[in-house]
Amino acid sequence: MKLYPEQALWNEVAYLAYHLHWDLDRLLDLQHPDRIRLINMVAAMNDRAWEMARHGE
Repeated sequence: MKLYPEQALWNEVAYLAYHLHWDLDRLLDLQHPDRIRLINMVAAMNDRAWEMARHGE
């Protein structure tokens, strides 16, 4: 069995905890594909917010 790199898991959990304010148990209960999907969605929202800020919207 191949294990997911521990540091990568903590990076993902920290990113989501920071942005979503979810507790550790809830984040660790997520399946990897779900966690990655949420990360991509939050990153896209952040990108849109930065674009709007840059253009004074």
